[in-house]
This record gives sequence, structure tokens and C-alpha cells, in this order.
Amino acid sequence: MNDEKEYLSQEKYDELKTELEYLRSTGRKKVLTDLEYAKSLGDLSENAEYHEARSKQAELEDRVALLETLLKSATIVSHKDTDVVSMGSMITVRRKDQKENTELEIVGTEEADLSKGKLSNKSPLGQALMGKRKGDAVVYKKPNGDEVSYTVVDVR
Repeated sequence: MNDEKEYLSQEKYDELKTELEYLRSTGRKKVLTDLEYAKSLGDLSENAEYHEARSKQAELEDRVALLETLLKSATIVSHKDTDVVSMGSMITVRRKDQKENTELEIVGTEEADLSKGKLSNKSPLGQALMGKRKGDAVVYKKPNGDEVSYTVVDVR
């Protein structure tokens, strides 16, 4: 993980903290139980259950390390009532070639989920929207190189 700030809502922070606590206790115990069982099956060099359990253990420890780093360096963002798009802003945008508005919340990358209207501040659109106000036009390039135009309809 790099040294860039990671922004999280309090809700997401609490969710990740709960996951970390689960992995440290119940998750590790389950993996150790699976390892002990696999060891009891005999020859470790050709023991698929043992290799699978070791792989799961490595994945679990990687996730624990990631969550520890993330939670240690996270900046908690709460919704701010401002007219400028920033972290935690709830915004309404309209794509130039569409009639319907889209509701978005600007969030950190760990929380981003467009199907839930949560847009990463580090995504191309998120970066283009940061600092904009109601009525501003935004043009950004999609990863494939196409340009897309949006208008900021509302910022809350």
C-alpha cells in the first residue's frame, strides 16, 4: 500500500474494523484448524488439502496486513454541506447525451461502488468533478480515450 491518504466514511471504517477483528480471531482459528487437519493426512509434499490451507492462510494474513495499514492511515470523512464537490459530497450530475440525472457520493477507493452511487475520488470522473460547483461542465477521458461530458446539477 502506498503513502497516499485513504478516505473512509465512519460506516466503512467501522465495517473494516469489524472485518479485521473477525479475521484476527475466528478467521485465524479456522485456518489453523484446517491446517492441523491437513497435516494429519500425511505426506505434505503431495497433500492438496495442506497446500490449500496454506494458501488460505497467506490470503488471510495479507488481508489482515492490508486492513491494519488502511485503518491506521485512514482519514474519516463526513458529509459536508458545501457547494463545492469534495470528499463526502452528494452530487447530482447529468451526462450530456442523456436526459436523466445520476446521484453520486464522492468516496475513497475502498468504498467505491458505482452500482450504489459511490464514486471514487481517484476515478477519472471523480477527479474531474472535485472542486466543481453547481452548473459547472465537466469533460473527462474514459480509460478507452473517449471524452464524456457531464454537468453538475446539484452539490449537497
